[in-house]
Amino acid sequence: MVSPGGRWTGIAVVTICGLLAAGPAGALEGYFQHGYGARQKALGGAGVADGRDATTTTLNPAGLIHAQDETDFAYGLFSPTREISGSGAPGLTPTGGVDSNSLYFFVPNSALSYHLPQNPFADVVGISMYGNGANTDYPAIDRPLVECGGGVGVYCSGAAGVDLQQAFLTIAIAKQIAEGLSFGVGPVIARQQFRAKGVSLFAITPTSQDESWGYGVRGGLEWSLAPNLRLGAAVSSRTYMESFGKYQNLLADHADCDVPANGQAGFAYDVQPDLTLMLDYQYIGYGSVPCVANPATNVLTAPFGAEDGPAFGWHDIHAVKLGVEWRQSAALALRAGYSYNTPLIGSRDVQLNILAPSTTQHHITGGGELWLDRDWSVELAAMFAPRTTVSGPEIVPGPAHIVDIGTQQWEAMVSIKYLFDLTTVHW
Repeated sequence: MVSPGGRWTGIAVVTICGLLAAGPAGALEGYFQHGYGARQKALGGAGVADGRDATTTTLNPAGLIHAQDETDFAYGLFSPTREISGSGAPGLTPTGGVDSNSLYFFVPNSALSYHLPQNPFADVVGISMYGNGANTDYPAIDRPLVECGGGVGVYCSGAAGVDLQQAFLTIAIAKQIAEGLSFGVGPVIARQQFRAKGVSLFAITPTSQDESWGYGVRGGLEWSLAPNLRLGAAVSSRTYMESFGKYQNLLADHADCDVPANGQAGFAYDVQPDLTLMLDYQYIGYGSVPCVANPATNVLTAPFGAEDGPAFGWHDIHAVKLGVEWRQSAALALRAGYSYNTPLIGSRDVQLNILAPSTTQHHITGGGELWLDRDWSVELAAMFAPRTTVSGPEIVPGPAHIVDIGTQQWEAMVSIKYLFDLTTVHW
């Protein structure tokens, strides 16, 4: 057994490593990932009622009650294709196809959980570091003179794209408040950075990277309704971020780009002691954040950067997530999942969403966990999101030019788990 001092050293190490590892992440449900850590990703993002490890801090901190004293380090390789295709009369965006560069991104996650014996306020504390993000990088393609006076690039201003990265640190506590009923809560500290290029068409001079910091809170419950049936629910508040001062003339609402409130609720049912089915519903409130929710058609009535200025027209997301976990033995667990989310955008907003073509709706996942000995395990997860496209007319100069945007994505993740307390068993 590791000494308490050694455990707290581990807490510091996992937090610092998480901060250093933060980087671009998969834009799967807008800029949210479909799940965080290898277990959630393999289960299609389900599991709000079935917390079993430290990564549950990112989903439902009440599930920390079932976690062991452990640390998890996960790294994924995420690969999205992002493509546009224009047809019809010449417009302000290209005719023909253009693909975004930058096809590979590393996705880090780290988490730690630690039990607090005989503490009147908390049974477990959990720390988790995770990220979201979105990225496009279109090359400076040649353009016919008729389209934009000899300009190059998808918006007539050379190489174009955006880079949004978000990193979150959650420190949560969980307490069993009654038999079969646990509660968890904790603050969320966030940092995001943004950069845009190739957008001079919008009368915006390209500028350097900008960053902002913010805060929110996450809380949740897990309730055992029967020996083999559990209900879970968790809510994350709006994360209140500083504005991007360098982009107040581009991003709507003066670049006040908060992270939207979101929540997830669901059931976990043990068909057998070693076989669990999970069904979750998730909501992400993009529609409440003008920075991403304002319609692109507002370009006809308001300037970029204004409170009612044009944005991406993102809708609220409603998602259904299915997961199954078979704990085949004390050393091996197998997982699979599927997630479906409602469309993020419609045809009205295609022209601006060239910069952020978040069109995916289906996520097919799988993975597992193998214990190498009593204190080490390795987890694997994989995800495939089939190609989904959205078509719509240009707003400016007019609807004669049609734009198709789409993306196909895959991801592979490996995670290493280490148990501090060897007096417990993994399953």
